[in-house]
Amino acid sequence: LNYDIMARFRRRTCIILLLFILFICSIMMALKTLRPDRAGFGDPFGLGLLPELQQRTVLLDSKQNWLNRAQGDTVTRVSNLHSVAVNTMKASMSSVKKLEEELSSPNYNFHIFYYTWYGNPQFDGKYIHWNHPLLPHWDPKIANNYPKGRHNPPEDIGANFYPELGSYSSKDPTVIEAHMKQMRTASTGVIVLSWYPPGMADENGEPTDDLVPVVLDYAHKYNLKVTFHIEPYKDRDDRSMYHNVKYIIDKYGSHPAFYRHKTSTGRLLPMFYVYDSYVTIPEIWANLLTVSGSQSIRNTPYDALFIALLVEERHKHDIHRSGFDGMYTYFATNGFSYGSSHHNWASLKAFCDSNNLMFIPSVGPGYIDTSIRPWNNHNTRNRVNGKYYETAFSAALLVRPEIISITSFNEWHEGTQIEKAIPKRTGQVVYLDYKPHKPNVYLELTQKWSEKYRKEQEQWLM
Repeated sequence: LNYDIMARFRRRTCIILLLFILFICSIMMALKTLRPDRAGFGDPFGLGLLPELQQRTVLLDSKQNWLNRAQGDTVTRVSNLHSVAVNTMKASMSSVKKLEEELSSPNYNFHIFYYTWYGNPQFDGKYIHWNHPLLPHWDPKIANNYPKGRHNPPEDIGANFYPELGSYSSKDPTVIEAHMKQMRTASTGVIVLSWYPPGMADENGEPTDDLVPVVLDYAHKYNLKVTFHIEPYKDRDDRSMYHNVKYIIDKYGSHPAFYRHKTSTGRLLPMFYVYDSYVTIPEIWANLLTVSGSQSIRNTPYDALFIALLVEERHKHDIHRSGFDGMYTYFATNGFSYGSSHHNWASLKAFCDSNNLMFIPSVGPGYIDTSIRPWNNHNTRNRVNGKYYETAFSAALLVRPEIISITSFNEWHEGTQIEKAIPKRTGQVVYLDYKPHKPNVYLELTQKWSEKYRKEQEQWLM
C-alpha cells in the first residue's frame, strides 16, 4: 500500500514538473517573438530606431557618397537623406505624441544657435570638426609656446567637454532626433541654424545645406521652428545676400517649421541672423536693406527681419545706418566685448527702442575654447555649476527683450553648449563635465528660465 502511494506521488510530481517546464518554455517563446532581432539595451533613445533602419541609413549614405564622387549628383543624395528621415520619423511618431503630453510647450521667444557641421566615418567617411586643428596665435612669439597639430577622434576631440552622444555625425537621423528632443525639453522654440550657401562651408567643414530639409522635418515633429544664421562666407555682399534670401525662402519658406516672426504691425516675416555683419560696410548693407537701396529687398516677396551682430559700441550706429531690423550679441563671454557685457544691455536696449530696432541679447552657460585655441585662457568663463548661465538670463530679463538668444545648443569647440555632456577621461585628456549635476542640467535650467520669462512677459505687456 505504501509503495502504491509513493508511486502515485512520484507520478503526480513528474507531471506537475513537466507542465511547469512547458509553461516556462511557452512564456520564453512568446517573449522572443515580441522582441525585435538583435535589439539590445544599447539601442539609441528608445524611439523605435531599430538596428535594421540604422544599417539601412549607413548603406544608403555610403552608396550615395560613392555616387556623388563619381557623378557629382547631389539631388539624389538629398532625396535619400530626406527619405531616411521620413522613415525614421514614422517609426517613432507614436512615442512623440506621448512625449507631447509630457514636454513643456515651446517658447518661440527663445532662439538657440545650432550647428550641423559635425561628421564621423560611419556617416561621412571621415571625422569632420571633431578633429579640429589647434589654431595658432597671430603673434609668432606667443604661438611658439603652444602645441600645434589637430585632434584625433573619437577619444581626442576638439572640445573641452565630451558629448553624451559621442563624436556624432550631424547627418545621423537618430542624432538629429535626439537634438530636437533635447531642445524641446529645454522649452526653446526656434532653432537658429548655422547656414552657408550650397557648395560652401567653413574652412574646417563641408557643405551642409542638403541637411536643411531633414532638420526642418524633425523640428516640425517636435513643434519647433527653424530660422537661419547666415555665416560670413567668401565675398558675401548685398547681391549675394539677396540671392541667399531668395533661395532660402523659395526652397524652404513653405515648410511648416519655417520660422516667421509677427511684427508690431502684424506682418509675419522670416528672420535672418547675420554673423560678422560688421565686416561689410554699412553702405553695402543699405543697398539691400533700405527702401531706396539699389538692391533693395524691402517691400518684395523676400522682405524679412535682418538681425546684425553687435560687437563694439560703435556698431550700433552702423547697424542703424545699414537698415538692419535689430541686433544680437552672440558671444557667451561676459566682458569679452561691449555687446557681450551684461552691464551694457540696458543702454543697447534703450538705443534700439528709440530707433525702432529689436535688441536680442545672447545668453550662454560659459565659455572655454582652449581645446582649439590653447592660448585663449583669459577668455574662459567658468560655468560655476550653472550660476553663470542663470546670471546671464537674469541680466537679459532685466531689459525686457522681445527675444532671447542662447549661445549655444552644440558649439562644442567654444564650450558654450547646453547639449548633454558626460564625464570622460582618456590617457591624454580629462574632459570637463557638468558634475555634481546630471548631463541634462543646462536643458533643465533653460526650461526653468523659459517659464520665468513667460510669467514676467505677461506683466510687461499689462
